Amino acid sequence: ATIGGNDDFLEACYGEQELDANSALMELDKGLRSGKLGEQCEAVVLFPKLFQKLGYDCFIVVNNFLRLCVLKVTQQSEKHLEKILNVDEFVKRVFSVIHSNDPVARAITLRMLGSLASIIPERKNAHHSIRQSLDSHDNVEVEAAIFAAASFSAQSKDFAAGICNKVSEMIQGLDTPVELKLKLIPMLQHMHHDASLASSSRELLQHLVNSYPSTPMVIVSLHTFTQLAASSLIDIPKQLQLLLQYLKDDPRKAVKRLAVNDLKLLAKKAPHLWIRENTQVLCECALTIPYNSLKLGMLAVLATLSGTIAIKQYFSGSLVPPRLTDLVKLAQECCYHSNLAVAAHGVIVLTNIAISCPEKDIVQLEQDTVLGVESLLMLCSQDNSPSAQATLKTALTSLVKLLKSRPHLSQSAVEFLLGQLHLSCDSSRVLMCHALAAIATHLPVLGDGMLGDLVDLYRVASHSSTDKQQELLVSLATVIFVASQSSLSAEVKTVIKQQLENVANGWTVYRIARQASRMGCHEFSSELYQCVRTRVASEHFYFWLSSLKEFSQAEQCLSHVEDGDYSGAMSAIAEALRSYQKGIASLTAASTPLSPLTFQCEFIKLRIDTLQALSQLICTCNSLKTSPPPAIATTIALTSGNELQRCGRISMQMKVCMDEFRSLAARYADLHQSSFDADYATLRNVELQQQSCLLVSHVIEALILDPQAASFQEYGTVGSVQTESEYERRMMSVFNHVLEEAESLTKKHPPVSHLHTSCLCDAVIALLKVPLSFQRYFFQKLQSTSIKLALSPSPRTPSEPIPVQNTQQLTLKVEGVVQHGSTPGLFRKIQSVCLNVTSVLQSKTGPDYKIPLDTKTNEIKQRVEPHNDYFSTQFLLNFSILGTHTVTVEASVVDESGIEWKTGPKTTVSVKSLEDPYSQQLRHQLQQGGAQPAPQRSTYTRF
Repeated sequence: ATIGGNDDFLEACYGEQELDANSALMELDKGLRSGKLGEQCEAVVLFPKLFQKLGYDCFIVVNNFLRLCVLKVTQQSEKHLEKILNVDEFVKRVFSVIHSNDPVARAITLRMLGSLASIIPERKNAHHSIRQSLDSHDNVEVEAAIFAAASFSAQSKDFAAGICNKVSEMIQGLDTPVELKLKLIPMLQHMHHDASLASSSRELLQHLVNSYPSTPMVIVSLHTFTQLAASSLIDIPKQLQLLLQYLKDDPRKAVKRLAVNDLKLLAKKAPHLWIRENTQVLCECALTIPYNSLKLGMLAVLATLSGTIAIKQYFSGSLVPPRLTDLVKLAQECCYHSNLAVAAHGVIVLTNIAISCPEKDIVQLEQDTVLGVESLLMLCSQDNSPSAQATLKTALTSLVKLLKSRPHLSQSAVEFLLGQLHLSCDSSRVLMCHALAAIATHLPVLGDGMLGDLVDLYRVASHSSTDKQQELLVSLATVIFVASQSSLSAEVKTVIKQQLENVANGWTVYRIARQASRMGCHEFSSELYQCVRTRVASEHFYFWLSSLKEFSQAEQCLSHVEDGDYSGAMSAIAEALRSYQKGIASLTAASTPLSPLTFQCEFIKLRIDTLQALSQLICTCNSLKTSPPPAIATTIALTSGNELQRCGRISMQMKVCMDEFRSLAARYADLHQSSFDADYATLRNVELQQQSCLLVSHVIEALILDPQAASFQEYGTVGSVQTESEYERRMMSVFNHVLEEAESLTKKHPPVSHLHTSCLCDAVIALLKVPLSFQRYFFQKLQSTSIKLALSPSPRTPSEPIPVQNTQQLTLKVEGVVQHGSTPGLFRKIQSVCLNVTSVLQSKTGPDYKIPLDTKTNEIKQRVEPHNDYFSTQFLLNFSILGTHTVTVEASVVDESGIEWKTGPKTTVSVKSLEDPYSQQLRHQLQQGGAQPAPQRSTYTRF
């Protein structure tokens, strides 16, 4: 409502000097409903001007229909209300209608005020009008007043406290119709701003539940009761008892259903407040209830609770073994229920119990859980219906979760899944392949013995080009890659290629190649990229696939490195670097303004620099043979007091190598910190690259540069970390092996000898032999988050600086909008935005006087929380030195865990500091009088 447009532009578009409100809104509606994108864009662009020009007057002058249109626009623009600059004027125009003689106009105005409650929560005139309208004799106005009162109660503590007694009187009043009471009661859920207010509201609701036993009244009162308890937190245990009482004793199905839904809400909100007695009552009700729908609802509550601390509280207070409790009996009974949804929830509950149960009682429970899951899998795997597929997905998710917690069950479960694959329908096979890949990623349970079954299945997997068949090809190939552990045989490659040639489309081939790159099968992925890169319609895609082919070829060169063959390792690195340089050129050509491929380019540059550093390290180790320490090295070391001189020139070269690896580790850390949208596996991959660089630098220091000060204690727990992938397992194994070798060598031999250099070269080869994994974020961005900044004041032209007098301070307003993709908050959400403002003097125009150091630069940092993806803040900047300053505003985000991510953007603006007229006049007078010019007049010269 505050963004202005160009009047000439508006007139040119519509061809009239002035439009009445009806015509303007008709034109707007016509443009928005048009099927042509250009006309839709034109209508959207014109909308702010139309609303500014006609919005207030529409509300004041014209009929109720147009008022209703303005109300709908306001409600649909709720996220953007904070961007209204002149709130007072906006409210003044709207509020004037509240004194109309038309009750419908007053009702629309009340709803308008309620929609604006988030930006005017403490407007007393609005509070008074709402309270007054509650006494109206017109039902439409009263209902609008109730809506506005609920909106303001949620935002304003003062209004909630003031309106509570009024609402209580209306609810308890005999002259208030029941329908109106049902609309007034939900308002009490907002009376949670302090304990006394919440307590009085709770007493009223308790009275209503007891006094009005009709179904609608009980349902509304109970639900309001639950919402109030969930917001105030202090009465949740009492509310649990009340809901369980109604669930157990009330015969009405609608009341039971409401009680179950509210119990689920409280199970999510506060599972730690569920005592054993609450869970036991719920189990007893679920065991005796005859209705499947209600049984399903209760199991959904128990499924939520079983994954939290409530399950431990249940078993810790039990006097009987876990297998004999009602909860386990219920879960076991439901696992074999005829209703698939009930059976799925039974499996979830039983799995969570088996995971959290004490060790001494676990064996039988594990067997029961596995049997329950397997029976459900057999039942659903041959059924193509949506309900069966949803149940199958739930069962497989529970199985993966169980095996991650109980690894010893993995082998038999994987064998069962492989056997079931041959008997299942295609859609079930896809889900089962996903589960197999997830299990084998965490644990190496898919061996060569199982590879034959998978390849046989791949031969007969697809007979058509349907979407499900294509998906099955990708899923089965992924499982084969996991099972082969980055070394595919010629037979397996031939089978996969043959099937791809027969029925696969280009997109399926690309997805399989992508999975091969992720699993380290680089030779095969290179062949697939080669055959698919000429089947794309864009040169950017061609360059992208060409770069992937080169990267795969580069990593394939490194796979042939042999232990102890140091010259072969250097040759392999040189060959890999040639391919990487070709690939980075193609990758740069593949980037576009809309898809700059920033992460990919930086990751590959770091990989190139890491390989160069590893090659340089091998060269440095070889220099001990080509240039050993001179005979007088010991004398030089004693004379200089530097023990490193005893080792000769290799010590200085090693220090350069160590600094290089530390620099690479810092760059990997920067890449990690800038990848806010990356998935967890990709971030873990970047961390492993960083740790490998830190490991090499630490080993160099421990073996050669400073053996006495180096400590291996901080690296001692590396092996205890639970790994999430085969790549991580192999990297961790290399890390542990290298550290053990370096530690044993440090204790036995003083530096520096061929043993130390051989240890370093062996570490390099061990790192090279682990095939690099290109994780998902390298190919696909599932979450997209960006920030746009707007600075004011802004220059009239980009090259023109903003003028400001040196005796004054500049108020820089920074506004920003957080933009999301299709799945916001998939991996992490923005908690707040950090804005860092710095200024640097570019050119000085005035004489150089001694001015305090803190006035030469500005460096201010503020943290602001975005509301509805919008944030705004202000900075006060000082430019006491005459000249041109460059102000830089850089944004970063803080996620819900408190971790700061350097997402950008970075915006700059030029400011020109000018001498104020008084000082300029005084200086000219002194110069004309022959005196020396006085220092600049500023706040600092007074002291």
